[in-house]
Amino acid sequence: MRNKTNGLEGGEVANYENIKDKGFDKRTTSELREIASKGGKASGKARRRKADFRNTLNMLLTAEIDNEEWKPVLEALGVGCTLESALLMAQIKAAMEGNTKAATFVAKYAGQSPEPEENRRNREADTELKKARKQAVTGENETDEALDKLDEILKGVYENAVKQQAE
Repeated sequence: MRNKTNGLEGGEVANYENIKDKGFDKRTTSELREIASKGGKASGKARRRKADFRNTLNMLLTAEIDNEEWKPVLEALGVGCTLESALLMAQIKAAMEGNTKAATFVAKYAGQSPEPEENRRNREADTELKKARKQAVTGENETDEALDKLDEILKGVYENAVKQQAE
């Protein structure tokens, strides 16, 4: 079955074989550099949009609340009466009532779950891989050192995937 989003059939993987007849292999270095530049600008725009979203969310979460149910509890605990505090308290309350998703949430954000560290390592590996790909497209710093670094990154990504699959 063909996927309308990316045109790939089940089991296909995006690689050079899928794009070799689409003209990318016939583009000049300057054309590839221009395409990479446009992609970088779009990426920056998306990052700024996500940062604005995070800032707005943080502003809303730190807003003071005046909720009759939560305010006395939060004040008794010596915690600020913010929306963030109330949401966290609600998650703890749900976890105490047996909600396993709430318990997982509380454990994860209390630092009692290994997942955030794995996510950080995966993000770092992904960032390094993107840098290496950019260098390959633009021709910048195409040295044995860069290729060795790419091999190291790919090995780390593979080892993380094997480790996660084993768990």
